[in-house]
Amino acid sequence: MNIQWYPGHMTKTRRQMAEYIKQVDAVCEVVDARIPQVSRNPDMDQIAAGKPRLMVLNRIDLADPAMTAAWAKHFRAQGMAVIETDSRAGTGTQAFAGAVRALLADKIAAWNEKGLVGKAVRVMVVGIPNVGKSTFINRILGRRSAKAADKPGVTRGSQWFRVENGIDLLDTPGILWPKFDDERVGILLACTGAIKDDILDVETLGCRLMELLAVQAPQAIAGRYGVVMPEESDFLGYDLLQQAGRRRGFLLRGGEIDTERMARILLDEFRGGVLGRITLESV
Repeated sequence: MNIQWYPGHMTKTRRQMAEYIKQVDAVCEVVDARIPQVSRNPDMDQIAAGKPRLMVLNRIDLADPAMTAAWAKHFRAQGMAVIETDSRAGTGTQAFAGAVRALLADKIAAWNEKGLVGKAVRVMVVGIPNVGKSTFINRILGRRSAKAADKPGVTRGSQWFRVENGIDLLDTPGILWPKFDDERVGILLACTGAIKDDILDVETLGCRLMELLAVQAPQAIAGRYGVVMPEESDFLGYDLLQQAGRRRGFLLRGGEIDTERMARILLDEFRGGVLGRITLESV
């Protein structure tokens, strides 16, 4: 599966971010807790080099709690501050201001010594499409200021916002990177909705998601769809998709199973948390 999606505005945004980084004191990176490493833009390590980093593990309501804790430990070991959030419900977002101030404690202390008491710190908030970045910012601001939607590519322009407790936020559009060197990266991003569905073959993606779930959450798909893991299979994902479609009664003329319909159901239910709290990527 060859997945490439790099709209023109992303090239412009990357250039702008390289300029904005000179104006900020720290970088806050929002990632999807179900795929914490894959949902990071690898270009950010170069763009944000030398800046203190805050990692926001978002959508913890959809991710396995034990795996989220393991990922938080992993990022802290890399010298990053970490908070865990469910931005839609607001869980964990209240820790943001304290985490930023702790991260920049030395800089704030230096400002205070120079008489710059109360100077606002500037934080650039970044994240790939559809990790909940705008919803996170809206929670931080306590109002609906950054446009949010459950689809990638919504935020198109960079915007500054003033937070009441002396923090200025720069919201940037979500950007991917020009090429996925590993097909697995594209699959995981597609499963969580970071790439628009209309550029992918839904049936193939459904097969790949079934394969992932067979490893990460076999009880979930067995309980939800009544599938039985075959002892041997060269087409595991397709076999499981067929089983699930047959159980649901998704039949076409001639008795053929509508695997495309079943794939769409599977993707919707995984993304919506119907299958439970599942993390697709291990530390």
